[in-house]
Amino acid sequence: MEKREDYIDWEQYFMGIALIAAQRSKDPSSQVGACIVSGDNIILSTGYNGAPKGFDDNIDMFWKREGPFLETKYAYVVHAELNAILNIYYKDLRGSRLYTTLFPCNECAKAIVQVGIKNIIYYDDKYNGTDIDIAAKRMLDGYGIVYQKYEEKGKTLMLKL
Repeated sequence: MEKREDYIDWEQYFMGIALIAAQRSKDPSSQVGACIVSGDNIILSTGYNGAPKGFDDNIDMFWKREGPFLETKYAYVVHAELNAILNIYYKDLRGSRLYTTLFPCNECAKAIVQVGIKNIIYYDDKYNGTDIDIAAKRMLDGYGIVYQKYEEKGKTLMLKL
């Protein structure tokens, strides 16, 4: 019997994990997931955008996108990339790869630089060209961090939940 030929590759696997992690987000407008992977293809951490541990995300104002800053999600939500970084307590992330469903913002780019992640594979870059995006890319470029858009390869993954 010969081995199966229609299996998914590493890129599909890790982006699939990031897409699944995004489904944990309670944010009604943006569900973002991330997966950090070692150089030898071991998953080190995952994360999604959501409230910090122990913070009540059921209060009325928590998920608002507009209004006074303190009454919007932007004051409280932890981004998926940062959550994945913070979820690691004991591993060295230098040289690792980050798979994320949305290109990192400037704040997450700072954390990515600090922990030594070297490659970013992103699914979507919907804020391309905004000030936040430009700042993020300047930082990543300045530290030689390679980022690339995930290329879909024609295989659709289906999950029954």
